[in-house]
Amino acid sequence: MASTSTPLTLPVLPLDDEVVLPGMVVPLDLSDSEVRAAVEAAQAAARTTPGKPRVLLVPRIDGTYANTGVLGTVEQVGRLADGDPGALIRGRDRVRIGAGTTGPGAALWVEGTRVDESVPEPLPGQVAELVKEYKALATAWLRKRGAWQVVDRVQAIDDVSALADNSGYSPFLTTDQKVELLETADPVARLKLATQQLRDHLAEQDVAESIAKDVQEGVDKQQREFLLRRQLEAVRKELRELNGEQDGDESDDYRSRVEAADLPEKVREAALKEVDKLERSSDQSPEGSWIRTWLDTVLEMPWNERTEDAYDIQGAQAVLDAEHSGLEDVKERITEYLAVRKRRTERGLGVVGGRRGGAVLALVGPPGVGKTSLGESVAHAMGRKFVRVALGGVRDEAEIRGHRRTYVGALPGRVVRAIKEAGSMNPVVLLDEIDKVGSDFRGDPAAALLEVLDPAQNHTFRDHYLEVELDLSDVVFLATANVLEAIPEALADRMEIVRLDGYTEDEKVVIARDHLLPRQLERAGLDKAEVAIDEGALRKLAGEYTREAGVRNLERSIARLLRKVAAQHELGERRLPFTVRDEDLRSLIGRPHHVPESAQDPAERRTSVPGVATGLAVTGAGGDVLYVEASLADPETGAAGLTLTGQLGDVMKESAQIALSFLRSRGAELELPVGDLKDRGVHIHFPAGAVPKDGPSAGVTMTTALASLLSGRLVRTDVAMTGEVSLTGRVLPIGGVKQKLLAAHRAGVTTVIIPKRNEPDLDDVPAEVLDKLDVHAVTDVRQVLELALAPATADAAPEVPVAA
Repeated sequence: MASTSTPLTLPVLPLDDEVVLPGMVVPLDLSDSEVRAAVEAAQAAARTTPGKPRVLLVPRIDGTYANTGVLGTVEQVGRLADGDPGALIRGRDRVRIGAGTTGPGAALWVEGTRVDESVPEPLPGQVAELVKEYKALATAWLRKRGAWQVVDRVQAIDDVSALADNSGYSPFLTTDQKVELLETADPVARLKLATQQLRDHLAEQDVAESIAKDVQEGVDKQQREFLLRRQLEAVRKELRELNGEQDGDESDDYRSRVEAADLPEKVREAALKEVDKLERSSDQSPEGSWIRTWLDTVLEMPWNERTEDAYDIQGAQAVLDAEHSGLEDVKERITEYLAVRKRRTERGLGVVGGRRGGAVLALVGPPGVGKTSLGESVAHAMGRKFVRVALGGVRDEAEIRGHRRTYVGALPGRVVRAIKEAGSMNPVVLLDEIDKVGSDFRGDPAAALLEVLDPAQNHTFRDHYLEVELDLSDVVFLATANVLEAIPEALADRMEIVRLDGYTEDEKVVIARDHLLPRQLERAGLDKAEVAIDEGALRKLAGEYTREAGVRNLERSIARLLRKVAAQHELGERRLPFTVRDEDLRSLIGRPHHVPESAQDPAERRTSVPGVATGLAVTGAGGDVLYVEASLADPETGAAGLTLTGQLGDVMKESAQIALSFLRSRGAELELPVGDLKDRGVHIHFPAGAVPKDGPSAGVTMTTALASLLSGRLVRTDVAMTGEVSLTGRVLPIGGVKQKLLAAHRAGVTTVIIPKRNEPDLDDVPAEVLDKLDVHAVTDVRQVLELALAPATADAAPEVPVAA
């Protein structure tokens, strides 16, 4: 706004951290020297000029004067309410401060000019709306404070400038906000600023009131809950006294429950400490719920519950024989364990050095051989409780050792939960699929199992949730795994390894007849008097329709067979009773999938051409036959060197190099055309190329295939071989002899070649398998070639087969 040109000479009355706006009437304390000097100077000047004494009210913030002040008139000089001298001053107009000047008295005199604050009449529409809004906001704020007498005075102000300056009385405005109002010369802009400040304050007040209301409601709710709980306790107490019951509820009185429970001494001490904490904590404390959950878990644990072992050794062996066929190693180990337990109990040696006589066995074998079901049979034979813990896919260490109690939703580990579920401290715990345990950022569960499965440590096992010692030394742990190599070495070292290498064909027939067929008859809704499967059909199912170490696929084939018979009966195509014979299998479930090589047409056999040999291998599903094919490239088109295909590992590739080097160096002694190996490329292929293969035991098989290729002599169809070969032609020992011989037996092979140093392993092979196999133990590759290669025929082709 423009300033008028009429100059004013006024004494300065400084206001420290205070602001007076035009229209305001304020009392000032004259005991302040600067205030008194300004008032006295104004009074001295008023003696020579008409009118009331005038002063210039200027805010002084941190020692700095504002650029704009307010012309004030001294209305009255007298005593304030507290008796001190004071003056009543009314703000009149805004004054723009100019240069300093001289005047009477000790006050500071300055020159200034009035600020023009006129607003055109009538008020524009927007300004009128602004005036209306400010009055509404001011009325709302004043009503909240109960200042009803001020509401009418505000409503009566029509001047825009006066209405904006009226906000100077607002106690919520800071000094800086008031200075901003003072220095805003335009009345409309000043009113907008005052309106915004008032609007912001009302918004903050609404939020503060809402928070205060929520807090008050929460406090009221807690107080109401507290009173109601006390009333409830009083009502329960009166009811107990009325019914003659003892004071205290047994379900809630944890102290009496802990003292009445049969707990070990250290566990009792820990539980009583937690009860003390529970009694000191409030009902609303989250720690109280954690303590109650922990106490419930401790009280539910069977600390002193144990089942008596059945020391009828012959009866236990009969139970194992009745529920599982074969698996003699496991049955012998359980029988030995029971015999030792019986003798220790008779001599009072049940606990030696704080440890009891538990056991930790690892049942390692291919799928379907009965590892999991064997655990339940062991518990049945021993008269113990049985509980299964599935470890497949477990990647969190807390799953084994439990969570710390500070975590939300904390639980004890699976071992503790298994003991609680069993209801006894000496159950049979089956740790299923222990080789499938993984590790990630949450820890390594296999490392947490080290203490659980160590007989020297597990009598003081400490779960992270319980945090008290738990004696696991009387538990029989049975771990199952498909592959021993997948179990960490430190963990495998703590367990006694028992291998389940698969069933013979005779054992499969017995299992199918005594266990699988009755179970599947029940599931198919049939009776044994309605459908029967003779032994010849079961043997054909086991030998030609399924080829596996276990009996899962055999059971599926039996189930499929019975479903087909039941469906045909319901359709009226077949009458019951019916006996399934081997000649009925093809019409019911189709052609066999696994026909032995010896049973095929000679022209269709894999070994019907030179360069193909039959080997033996061990896979995750047990033993299996492995074919090796070799060929030579045309010298004009093929590059010299060795090519290997079939997804082979490094060890198997090295075995192929060794076999080729041996024939190059010693082939002349064997009367083989080794010159072809120098000039022509050699290609060795292992069929089933999608299956990874590795290991040294195919060395003699690759050597035999190459020798057959070079000599033109076929490899005998009924011969399979295994063994590592050295550069000098020695046949070195390998592993998995039992699985490989079982695989050869299933495949219809009658002659097997193994390394001489593996002869002791034949003791593990079932006698009925050895009776049907002609096993040759050799030390040199020359013996292998003499046994495996068929005699040369007079009309044999002299050329060596080549690869296209």
